[in-house]
Formats: sequence, C-alpha cells, structure tokens
Amino acid sequence: MKKSNILSSPVKKVKTDYFTGPIELHEISGITKPNEHDMYHVIFKKSARTKLHFHTGGQLLIVTRGSGSLVYYKKISRGVTKFKISKTKMIKLSNGDVVYIPPKILHTHGSIRKNSVFSHLAVNFYSKNNRKPKTVWYESDLRSKVISKIP
Repeated sequence: MKKSNILSSPVKKVKTDYFTGPIELHEISGITKPNEHDMYHVIFKKSARTKLHFHTGGQLLIVTRGSGSLVYYKKISRGVTKFKISKTKMIKLSNGDVVYIPPKILHTHGSIRKNSVFSHLAVNFYSKNNRKPKTVWYESDLRSKVISKIP
C-alpha cells in the first residue's frame, strides 16, 4: 500500500499547447504507481480548458472544485489531421460530479468561469491489453473544424 495526498503530489510539466489557459497538473499515479490507470489532479485557472482530444482508454472525471463543463464532439468528415466536427453534447459539471468518458470519444473539459478555479481528478484507464493510455490532441475552432493534430 502507498499513501499520497493530492495537494502534495508532484506537479507534472505539461505542454501548454494542450490547453487554452493556465493549468496545474499533479501526477498522483507517479507516487502510487498503479498498473491499471494513470491519475491526475488538474486545476484549471482563468477559464482554461483542454483542447479537443480523445483517450485510447476510458477516462473518469471527479470534480473537486468549482464549475466546469464537458463537451462531446463527433467527427463528421474523413481525415486524420484536418476534418469537420460537430458538438453532440454538453454536460455542466460542479463539485462532487463524476462522469465517465468512453475511449476514443472526442471531447474537451475545463472551467466555465473567468475568475474562479475549476478542478477535477482524472483517471485514465489502461486498455484491455494493459497498454498505457495515450491522448491524441487537436487544434480546432471547437465549432466545426479541426485544423491540425498537435504533436
């Protein structure tokens, strides 16, 4: 057994290209080292959000503070790095909410208020063959088109 505290977990350096504003990401699984998932405490500041992305395994979000949203998208044209999208669902999130995002679903999540903090725990599950989950990121207008894949 290993014990950790989300408030003292190490801050992981993240690519700023993956977010629309300032965030802080604490890597909880770096201390506990589970074999089935990766776990992070993500703090979104000044209405920051993730950019459009999907995970190769499922993801569970547990809201720990503030108000935010989760938005689902679907791909409506062919293409790997450039394609059309449409918004399919928006879910408002508040403290205590729990939501599961199935694998390979395009989505974005984060804060909806300019001057308040939104945070959640994110559990990224390994795939059935125990492969570490990957996240695929896109640059888009979040309305109708994906412009490029973010390396």
